[in-house]
Amino acid sequence: MSDDISGVWDGSYIQPGVGMITFTATLVEINGAVSGSVTEPCMIPGCPLSTHNASIAGHRSGSAVSVVKHYEPPGYGYDSVTYEGTVNAEATEIDGRWHLPGHSGSFLMIRSSKPAQAVTTEQRAKIPSR
Repeated sequence: MSDDISGVWDGSYIQPGVGMITFTATLVEINGAVSGSVTEPCMIPGCPLSTHNASIAGHRSGSAVSVVKHYEPPGYGYDSVTYEGTVNAEATEIDGRWHLPGHSGSFLMIRSSKPAQAVTTEQRAKIPSR
């Protein structure tokens, strides 16, 4: 597999007690190193943030992807989450599991057909100003 995973990805994960959470990830892969950002809604009742932002860093080797998501700012739930997944042969899907101490669940990411700038602009338009 030679296609890198750089680009915009639409994803979802299952969080016990909450259900499905959707997110948008922008990934950059350079020589197997993976970095990027994630934006997702806060689904915890009483959360003072409507949207969570996080950075991600990790690596890819063949079809295996492993990244750690660090929430910014930390403190509204979990501060960091490990994701381990598999990229399909076309580099259009990544599926796997997320892990926290004592908790885990499944996730799925599908490469978006939208350019990165358009998605970023759409997300900013959807975030209500406070």
